[in-house]
Amino acid sequence: MSELLNALRSRADEFIGLRRDIHRHPELAFEEHRTAALVAERLEAWGYAVERGIGGTGVVGTLVRGRGTRRLGLRADMDALPIAEASGAAWSSAHAGVMHACGHDGHTAMLLAAARHLAEQGGFDGTLHLIFQPAEEGGGGALRMMDDGLFERFPCDAVFAMHNMPGIEQGHLVLREGAAMASSDYATITLAGIGGHGAMPHRAADPIVAAASIVMALQTIVARNIDPLHAAVVTVGALHAGRANNVIPASATLELSVRALDREVRATLERRIKALVAAQAESFGVTARIDWRPGYAVLVNTPAETAFAREVALELVGAERVTPQGPPLTGSEDFAFMLERVPGSYLLIGNGTGERAGEGGCMVHNPGYDFNDANIGVGGAYWVLLAQRFLAA
Repeated sequence: MSELLNALRSRADEFIGLRRDIHRHPELAFEEHRTAALVAERLEAWGYAVERGIGGTGVVGTLVRGRGTRRLGLRADMDALPIAEASGAAWSSAHAGVMHACGHDGHTAMLLAAARHLAEQGGFDGTLHLIFQPAEEGGGGALRMMDDGLFERFPCDAVFAMHNMPGIEQGHLVLREGAAMASSDYATITLAGIGGHGAMPHRAADPIVAAASIVMALQTIVARNIDPLHAAVVTVGALHAGRANNVIPASATLELSVRALDREVRATLERRIKALVAAQAESFGVTARIDWRPGYAVLVNTPAETAFAREVALELVGAERVTPQGPPLTGSEDFAFMLERVPGSYLLIGNGTGERAGEGGCMVHNPGYDFNDANIGVGGAYWVLLAQRFLAA
């Protein structure tokens, strides 16, 4: 497939420039107006039928060739993060406190590169839907698009997505059948006690002591209630209580992040956290209120579609640049919701292993991160080949 790779790489400069333009003008969840307009205008210019404003700022471009009945969806995300950039790149964010720290600018550019090639060269028979999604970073943009009739208006027999991953050799493709990314749930625990003087603790009901005990006890859930062969994470990321060293406060608040790679484990974590917190609070004479906020589902790649995506990867870059069954990740991704409705697969493309700027090794969600532009040709070529094979003439 060197011919296809060379074709996409030969035109990569156009899309590198586009990627850097998007990077310089990042937009947060559901604020991707400029990015969505840029995407829609490019797709329309290449002959796609374009629908804007799906799920807020989402865009879908549709291209039909021949009389084939198969329908394929390819998805890229568009939103940035509330992080102040420190990458040092000439195309760094022009908006203080906002940056593309996860590579969604690159994902958009890869899919646009494929879009142009497919519009000009074709090579497929059927319906291609290109889905440009807002608000992946915690905003649930996939759900919003689906609530707005995404798959009713643009039916897909399968749907695929790709994410860059620092720490993996640039352009290396990683596939995984089954659970590939964790669910993510969040909880706020508010403990209500009785405030008092620090010198007379017997006249108070101390929520700080209860909070400290709860923090430690929560770790026993993973250690003693979850099968050791299953992954689970319970993190207390914040504990707020009190303002003075001689005052016992009346309340304390804990913020939790909870993750699992199995739907039953996810349910067990919620049940045990709620039971443990209630029991611990009662034992210390305080009351507990739990605000449980379900986040993203477990991302599960379906077997047939993952096998197909793997074969496309092997054909494009060869076995030495493909990991056929990579390890799962405890990060979360709202493409999981699309996979609950439509079969498909989510794969990774290595962003690089180097530590210097531009070498791709800096982890995502870091102020120094930047997408590796060398991936635009590879990623674009992968989407072209996958579309052509799935919608074979």
